[in-house]
This record gives sequence, C-alpha cells and structure tokens, in this order.
Amino acid sequence: MYIILAIIILAVLWIAFAYNNFVRKVNRSKEAWADIDVQLKRRYDLIPNLVNTVKGYAAHESGTLEKVIAARNTAMSATGTAAKGAAEQGLAGALKSVFAIAEQYPDLKANQNFLALQTELSDTENKIQAARRFYNTNVRDLNTAVESFPGNVIAKKFHFEKMEFFDLEPTDAARENVQVKF
Repeated sequence: MYIILAIIILAVLWIAFAYNNFVRKVNRSKEAWADIDVQLKRRYDLIPNLVNTVKGYAAHESGTLEKVIAARNTAMSATGTAAKGAAEQGLAGALKSVFAIAEQYPDLKANQNFLALQTELSDTENKIQAARRFYNTNVRDLNTAVESFPGNVIAKKFHFEKMEFFDLEPTDAARENVQVKF
C-alpha cells in the first residue's frame, strides 16, 4: 500500500515539476521576444530622425527615403515571427541604402547629428542581434523539451507547443563571399 502511494506521489510531483518547467520555458521565450520588441521599437524611433537628417542634405533622394519609411511601417505592422523576420530583413536593406547615400555627401557624413544617429542605430542593431540570439536559445530549449520524451507527453497533455525561431533570411548578396581589394 505504501509503495503504491509513494509511486503516485512521485508521479504527481514529476508531473508538477515537468509542467512548471514548461511554464518557465514559455515565459522565458515570451520575455526574450519582448526584449526583441523593445530593441525594434528603439530602431523604429531612430529611423525618422535619420531620414530627416539625410533629407536636409540629399533632398533629391526622396524615393530612397520614402522606401525606408515604407519598410519601417511594414516592419512595425508585421505580426508573427516569420512575418516580422521578413519585414525586418526588408528594413535592413532599406537602411543600407540610406548609408550608401551618405557616402555620396561628405557634408552629411561629417554631420554630428547623422554620426550620432548612425552610432545609435549601429548599437541598436547589435542589441537586436543579442536579443535575437537570447530568444532563439530560449525557443530552442522549449522546442527540445516539447519534442523530447517524456516531456512531450506532458506538453501534449497541457497543450504546450513549439515556438518559431526569429530568423532573418539572408539575401543572396549576404551569402556571397566578400571581395577584399587593396
């Protein structure tokens, strides 16, 4: 009788531990996604200032600047991990075109506001990368727990599901080897 009671108690304790482990992993993943959102919002807030600074020097480049704003708006309204990743990839490409414009205008490259915004944006990009790695690590741990036995039994019973990684699809240009010429 005591043995059966001990087995039941151990089983209940294991289920409670496994359930709490899943809750912890899901909450960590959600927290990590919130960190990504914070950094993306920071970048979204910097972009209009950057565009306005460039407008003052390169008014005839308005088509490029409009594309940056459109890409920003698309990224801000994207929902879901995959859609967010695709929109962010488009925004990153659009921002590169702004910096390419700056290369053509020496006065703009020397402008303190532009340099400060460029530094801030670069810092934000680094923070986005770190937040993305943290998120993907937490999602990996959750997904492994959801797929592994015996955790998959608990995950299925309590409806814990895998989450999507936040991947930025590399463009064909990003896959190519960098040409270094002296």
